[in-house]
Amino acid sequence: MIKVLIVDDSVFMRKLLGDLFAGEADFSVIDTARNGKDAIDKANRLKPDLITLDIEMPVVDGLKALETIMSECPTPVVMISSLTQAGANATLRALELGAVDFVAKTAGPISNIAEIRTEILTKCRAAVRANVLQLTKRQITTTMPALKQSYAPASGAPEERIIAIGTSTGGPRALQEVITKIPGSIPCGIVIVQHMPPGFTKSLAERLNSLSSVTVKEAEHNDVVRPGLVLIAPGDYHMLLEREGGKVVVKLNQNPPVGGHRPAVDPLFEAVARIFGSRAIGVILTGMGHDGTIGIQAIKRQNGQTIAEDQSTAVVFGMPKSAIEAGVVDRVAPITGITAEILRALAKQ
Repeated sequence: MIKVLIVDDSVFMRKLLGDLFAGEADFSVIDTARNGKDAIDKANRLKPDLITLDIEMPVVDGLKALETIMSECPTPVVMISSLTQAGANATLRALELGAVDFVAKTAGPISNIAEIRTEILTKCRAAVRANVLQLTKRQITTTMPALKQSYAPASGAPEERIIAIGTSTGGPRALQEVITKIPGSIPCGIVIVQHMPPGFTKSLAERLNSLSSVTVKEAEHNDVVRPGLVLIAPGDYHMLLEREGGKVVVKLNQNPPVGGHRPAVDPLFEAVARIFGSRAIGVILTGMGHDGTIGIQAIKRQNGQTIAEDQSTAVVFGMPKSAIEAGVVDRVAPITGITAEILRALAKQ
């Protein structure tokens, strides 16, 4: 039984979430809280297995409450966030502070709960299995000078290469650890799928761009893949790549979700394998489910190099575990070592 503490300043929202969990055999709502101060007190006293936490609340807001809870009594937290620019920025901050995941409120409470019921339950069930101690650790965002030149191409190696990264739950923190360590002079492009809804991927790209030596942006249709540029698939769009003349360009589409995801990792990785072959590096980071396994198999079949995050640092070990168990991962490393592995892989090409 998953013991849940619901935190929201809206009586109506607390009731809707309470009724949602009450209808599931594996959840038990042990209490509710109407503000962040109340949430901190009850988290310490009741020791819930899971907290759903609103961001905008009186007395103490959700971000401050989250920071205190993760310091005093680390607990899996799923944020309930507004789908706005301000809401997206606050949500990314919540993920940095230790929230496992978030659910975006897209409309009025009644229709919203009906529309996102499955998402709430799925993410909450995954959250209680998350590596909470990993979420309490401070991130390291410094570059690694000793590795800055290790990406130089091997003698006779082709110049056209690419790094493709796929991630889901826990991804924003993982990407911050990886991307901020990559030197701006890296000689290839980087493409990323992070499972996120529209708006949030743009905020994520802007956040990473402000912290990194490379340029990071949310991908647009016909963007050209080039060295030193990191392109993140926009929420609700699959991102593929195509060759046009002497360039490789981004192609976005809204084809049906793959494995329940749009964007999905598999279609991007398959396109990377087709275009770049042995010059591709595929990376699978933290996330629930198995998206990316089929795609990384395609990269491996073309003799590309493959890397996965180790269980010791993955917030949720689903996606890396699936790829590792498929037998197509060359190297496994904790998140603090992923960038080093990427640069070493580049040095071999």
